[in-house]
Amino acid sequence: MYGAVFGDIIGSHYEWHNVKSEDFELFPKEARFTDDTVLTVAVAEAILNMGDNSPRKCYATHIKAYYSRYPYAGFGNMFRSWAESPSLQIQRSYGNGASMRVSAIGWAFNDEKEILRQVSESCYYTHHNREAVMCAQAVAIAVFMARTGASKEDIRSRLENEFKLHFESIEILRASYQFDSRSIRSVPHAIEAFFESEDYESCIRRAVSLGGDSDTIAAIAGGIAEAYYHEIPSHIANKGKLILDSGLKRVLNQFGQRFC
Repeated sequence: MYGAVFGDIIGSHYEWHNVKSEDFELFPKEARFTDDTVLTVAVAEAILNMGDNSPRKCYATHIKAYYSRYPYAGFGNMFRSWAESPSLQIQRSYGNGASMRVSAIGWAFNDEKEILRQVSESCYYTHHNREAVMCAQAVAIAVFMARTGASKEDIRSRLENEFKLHFESIEILRASYQFDSRSIRSVPHAIEAFFESEDYESCIRRAVSLGGDSDTIAAIAGGIAEAYYHEIPSHIANKGKLILDSGLKRVLNQFGQRFC
């Protein structure tokens, strides 16, 4: 779970100051957690508290609650409008916000059909859109496959065949890639950073080096990388945890003890 969070923190500064190189400072003084971390933790807490409650309402109410706690974490206008509404309205966003928050689902559930269902339920009110749901499901399945010992080749094949994702090399993408929060134009690129990595840190460096929506791309890539490599270097974990508040760390630790 921390893999997505640290990816978000490392990428946060570079979303507004894009780099096209893997040689950059991991934690500049401006590094912070953003909406990617906030909603990743919201989904994790929803799972911890779900019980026999309706998944879609449980996810939505926790997401709204976390927005109210961290309203200045960097949320987009469309999401902000939904989160501040007194009712549970349906938004049809095709953005990557659904994909960046689902790594907990890939950890918590052990049946692939249930993972797909849970992702769909988590998207119901905020990303009621086939493209957004498909990409978020692909991320959660990648996390599940990575943590259960699948090879990168098997993960790639599954995502290409079942979810129709198209992957290009980081070197090719880096040359021209710009900010694009649409799911299909950012999620496959984040996953490619994982495919081309050798460890957690190299994954984050490749993800950020694409430019564009760096915090979200690194959060998605980092969530999968943690599941695959089963470790995060101490120099990243120790620094990253200092940037989080106690409430976020409490939920992450509770989730990790129960599911990871």
